[in-house]
Amino acid sequence: MSYKETLLMPKTKFPMRGNLPNKEPERQKQWEEDNMYERVQERTKGRPLFVLHDGPPYANGDIHMGHALNKVLKDFIVRSRSMMGYHAPYVPGWDTHGLPIETALTKNKKVKRKEMTIAEFRKLCEEYAHEQINSQREQFKRLGVRGDWDNPYITLTHEYEAQQIKVFGEMAKKGYIYKGKKPVYWSPSSESALAEAEIEYHDKRSPSIYVAFDVKDGKQVLDGDEKFIIWTTTPWTIPANLAITVHPELTYVVVQEGEQKYVIAEGRLEELKKELEWEQAAIVKKCKGQELEHVMAAHPLYGRDSLIILGDHVTIDAGTGCVHTAPGHGEDDYVVGKQYGLDAFCPVDDKGHFTNEAPGFEGMFYDEANKPITQKLDELGSLLKLQFITHSYPHDWRTKKPVIFRATAQWFASIEDFREDLLEAIRSVSWIPEWGETRLYNMVRDRGDWCISRQRAWGVPIPIFYGEDGEAIITDQTINHVSDLFRKHGSNIWFEWETKELLPDGFTSEHSPNGDFTREMDIMDVWFDSGSSHQAVLEEREDLRFPADMYLEGSDQYRGWFNSSLSTSVAVKGQSPYKSILSHGFALDGEGRKMSKSMGNVVVPNKVMKQLGADILRLWVASVDYQADVRISDDILKQVAEVYRKLRNTFRFMLGNLNDFDPKTNRVPVDDMSELDQYMVVKLQELINKVQQGYENYQFMTVYHALHNFCTIELSSFYMDIAKDTLYIEAENNKNRRAIQTVMFDTLQSLIQLAAPIIPHTAEEVWEFIPGTDADSVQLTDMPRESMLTEKDKELLSKWDQIMAARDDVLKALENARNEKKIGKSLTAEIKLYPEEELKALLEKAGDLDKLFIVSKASIAGEKSEAPSEAEMFENTSVIVIPAEGETCARCWTVTETVGNDEKHPDLCEKCADIVTTHYSEV
Repeated sequence: MSYKETLLMPKTKFPMRGNLPNKEPERQKQWEEDNMYERVQERTKGRPLFVLHDGPPYANGDIHMGHALNKVLKDFIVRSRSMMGYHAPYVPGWDTHGLPIETALTKNKKVKRKEMTIAEFRKLCEEYAHEQINSQREQFKRLGVRGDWDNPYITLTHEYEAQQIKVFGEMAKKGYIYKGKKPVYWSPSSESALAEAEIEYHDKRSPSIYVAFDVKDGKQVLDGDEKFIIWTTTPWTIPANLAITVHPELTYVVVQEGEQKYVIAEGRLEELKKELEWEQAAIVKKCKGQELEHVMAAHPLYGRDSLIILGDHVTIDAGTGCVHTAPGHGEDDYVVGKQYGLDAFCPVDDKGHFTNEAPGFEGMFYDEANKPITQKLDELGSLLKLQFITHSYPHDWRTKKPVIFRATAQWFASIEDFREDLLEAIRSVSWIPEWGETRLYNMVRDRGDWCISRQRAWGVPIPIFYGEDGEAIITDQTINHVSDLFRKHGSNIWFEWETKELLPDGFTSEHSPNGDFTREMDIMDVWFDSGSSHQAVLEEREDLRFPADMYLEGSDQYRGWFNSSLSTSVAVKGQSPYKSILSHGFALDGEGRKMSKSMGNVVVPNKVMKQLGADILRLWVASVDYQADVRISDDILKQVAEVYRKLRNTFRFMLGNLNDFDPKTNRVPVDDMSELDQYMVVKLQELINKVQQGYENYQFMTVYHALHNFCTIELSSFYMDIAKDTLYIEAENNKNRRAIQTVMFDTLQSLIQLAAPIIPHTAEEVWEFIPGTDADSVQLTDMPRESMLTEKDKELLSKWDQIMAARDDVLKALENARNEKKIGKSLTAEIKLYPEEELKALLEKAGDLDKLFIVSKASIAGEKSEAPSEAEMFENTSVIVIPAEGETCARCWTVTETVGNDEKHPDLCEKCADIVTTHYSEV
């Protein structure tokens, strides 16, 4: 046996390279075969329950980076909670109804929608949804997300739809559901009403026009030869004009410009002089807006009455202070028009084309009608100015095309009836980040009633029957019956059965003396679908509970799922469905830009996992401040992969040095360890406390940096560097060596448990190699025990923090000497220290200074005040570095004058010769 073979060098079968893309799927298959989710749930049964309720992603297309960010964050929480004393089930879900699936079938699958019945089309939608669920499920599982994947919740299932009907029925019973004709967001591209949550804003170029309305009847306030001026960026709404709104408290002026007199708000006069290039604009009269009430103007196109009315929503920030009012095309217009008995007149059909109620423009698409309407106004002498502006405009978030306000008969949930309860519920929730409370509070405070009906085929029907007199019928009896039918047969029967077959046997109503009934054919807003999950999932499933401890979604869900879930829950149960909300930002490219295929900057999760592995992607999630928008790119992932490499190498080094360690027989008590080893025990406790606080507070970036810094600084650059001599050179059962192994065993086991929620595949792989572990999976263990540091621990930390600072100074001195070619490696050096008095005392008690500083010889030569001039000066110590005298030992590589003192081992130092002679007699 050679001298090198007598060294207890690290031996491990744990591979240096992770090979994650190939090994992770095998690991996941093993977890599935071992029923790991069920085993974890069985182990933690009886503990305090922690429910993170999954917001359902839409079942269409491959997952994107936003999906990955969201699902991995949830997995961090569920995994960490199950290792921190909780029972934490995770039931994934999918949102499956709505326009995208209809569009995917008609455009991508070339399904001829109009050649089949609604029921036939809906069955194709259901089949497609299940295909997408199966695809996405495999991708989420590939991320390493642990959950009840065999039993997810899906919004199209019978039991879900049945509970959704119950939610609707309870809201109707309380009087929150009503039908009304009022302007709603209408998407011509989708041919359906939309809720606020389905609107997003993009820039749009629009015509900006000033139009004059002749005064028809001045009501003794005006002479009758004046013109009101309005301003609008939607000329296509002019045919629907029924009124002009002024503010009752604003001052209005009649100005003379040439032969014509105009009525405008005084506060807009100076701006309008510039806009309309007026030269005189002499004020001939002033009055309050309230005096103009009931003055009658003439519609510039049709000559019909356009009433002057009052409204507090009028401002002088822009325009003229005289607001063009079309009650069928604007919410404020509708509200103020209703006060004056004006109809919600809407001469635009479902597809956005003008009807014959807009003479001269019949059949034109509303946006294309802007030009001919403007031209007609010009011909009639009513157009004062035309220009174009680019402004933020509402768009359908599915089709990305502009929407309009359009008055139609729709079903609404009356938010106003329980708005204060909603606001109170918001105040009862814990918000992370805190601004989330203000954001949702303001949304709910300012939102109008919720339009819940949609003119589509693929969704849950609105369970309303109509009597012969047209009266809507919603009773406990009908709701319960429809709910039971849907639970048994699914909602497709609404479009397959006759109306009488959907009603309870023998059902009668005063509204149908002949027993004839019809049914509503609109479906519910998909946000009502997912917003009902608190009852359809949390209350339906025995392994969950209402309310959930947490909802975690992207920040766009303040207007979406957070909002709709709160609305239905407070309406039905009087409380929030969640105790806390945690929101995250969006995933952007490396330069902070939104990802898009056209820009070629899309980072695809599946591609990342094939190239680097899921653990790298998960480590990236842990590394970012997810509560804000986050960046990802190839370069960023390379940096994360380098961090992973350092972590893995640290784990591998420790495993290699535990090759001959049995924790049951070789453990050394902490009190019998050196102070250095004890210091590392305390540093480990500090890490445990910090990481567990990070998990507790959902600060995963804290976890990431704590683990990374501990492995690279405390372990690799310090403890393991110092410990190598003892581990490699001392005899197998040397007490100091076993003490270091004890520290390494406890440290490695703790590190893997702390890292398991972040990098579960790697943690599981390492766990299999750790000697003497009781559990066959790290997932079946708890986090290392968190404890308060004792006074003794704090004293030790204080002492060794000072020693560590001195060590940093010595390492700088060694580096400087190496750069000046005075020494080679640090083991070729001897150092002489001149520390301050307090530090001198600490170093003298520390012992083994040569090992601490990794030199061949280290000594305290005096106090700092006694240091010679050639010493390198630092704050608390001075250091002299010189070449060590003697020869290099062939076994421990230290330079010492004792090499050759043993005739049998002429190339070994005395210490190594003694070890070899005593413990390796075969050499």
